[in-house]
Amino acid sequence: MTALLISFIIGPHMISWLKKKQKEGQPIREEGPKTHFKKAGTPTMGGLMILISVSLSTILWADLTNHYVWLALFVMIGFGLIGFIDDYKKLTKRNTDGMSGKMKLFLQFVTGLAVTIGIIYYMPPDIATSISIPFFKDIYFDISYLFIPWALFVLIGSSNAVNLTDGLDGLAIVPIAIAAACFGLICYIVGNSNFADYLHIGYVPGTGELAILCGALVGGAMGFLWYNTPPAMIFMGDTGSLAMGGVLGAIAVITKHEIVWAIVGGLFVLETVSVIIQVISFKLTGKRVFRMAPIHHHFEKKGWSEPTVVIRFWIIAVVLAIIGLMTLKLR
Repeated sequence: MTALLISFIIGPHMISWLKKKQKEGQPIREEGPKTHFKKAGTPTMGGLMILISVSLSTILWADLTNHYVWLALFVMIGFGLIGFIDDYKKLTKRNTDGMSGKMKLFLQFVTGLAVTIGIIYYMPPDIATSISIPFFKDIYFDISYLFIPWALFVLIGSSNAVNLTDGLDGLAIVPIAIAAACFGLICYIVGNSNFADYLHIGYVPGTGELAILCGALVGGAMGFLWYNTPPAMIFMGDTGSLAMGGVLGAIAVITKHEIVWAIVGGLFVLETVSVIIQVISFKLTGKRVFRMAPIHHHFEKKGWSEPTVVIRFWIIAVVLAIIGLMTLKLR
């Protein structure tokens, strides 16, 4: 509720300020659906609204002696800063290229590596480098040094997957809120020895405090959605999408629910896979599987209206979230 209130307070002022600074707004992809050209002039970097509301409310309500809270905030702000630089370059160059892909991945790698080392350091040694498997009772697999590349894959992959999904008004932010709500419950259960024991889920001390951050993410997302509903007054930009994907990935790694995150965030996985398939198919055969990737543009090209695509993808996100939560009980 605090994050939602902060969003409502700062939202109009931030939109007005960004409009003055950006003038022409976010560049529109020339090869994209023609309906997107009417969005010209809409300001981007709206992720700043989410970062501010989530950070302030988390600092206000969370236990600041909890290391996991600071690690998650570090990922969110760090990836948000990378996205901010990317958005800024797009605005100054007046195209959709922004920061080079290699530089973006390098900065994400450095940030993710620092956080992964922190997670290993502060986590109990017996589970620090382990992963859990859904549907099995309290089973951990120690992957030793492979945990570092695994965690980096989850962090960077999550960040970029959400970034790819953020292409239509409201498309990414609602699945983000749904995933944050799911992981708020998961964080509380994993961090509570009684609940974890009852559900035969691995207990990770201290993760319950991340439920505060997840709650703030839900509030910040809903506050942003107020201004991002069609027709959007502001876009999230890479500032928000990279940050949201990164922090959800970090929470999944800390709670040892990375595989469940792939289910709950299955919509983001679907969007990413569609891009991979499109690229591989075009390079190998010269043909495209989809009319345009990510896949939400494919359905636009087929004639679906933007609200139809968005709402149907929201439904998919809800179904996947329910399936993900089912793994807590089906052991």
